[in-house]
Amino acid sequence: MPTSDIVQKLWNLCYVLRDDGVTYLQYVTELTYLLFLKMAQETGAETQLPEGFRWVDLVSKDGVEQLTFYRSLLLMLGSEDSLQRVQAIFANA
Repeated sequence: MPTSDIVQKLWNLCYVLRDDGVTYLQYVTELTYLLFLKMAQETGAETQLPEGFRWVDLVSKDGVEQLTFYRSLLLMLGSEDSLQRVQAIFANA
């Protein structure tokens, strides 16, 4: 899929979220966290993330359970228990 198609799909989602009261900054922030998790998986850098708080763990859940887990994942990765680099990325998430 060409990059322009991916960008268009993301903007289309942004318009939907905007209509639901999600600001551009909130959308980009959440997307950044999710992209970081996905890229860590695809590049083999997931070993820097604590076990149980990785992309595969997030996508294995659905609905409210996934949202609850995502919130705890952000808190865990932003805590002092994470590697310093990971903590810097997810601090105050």
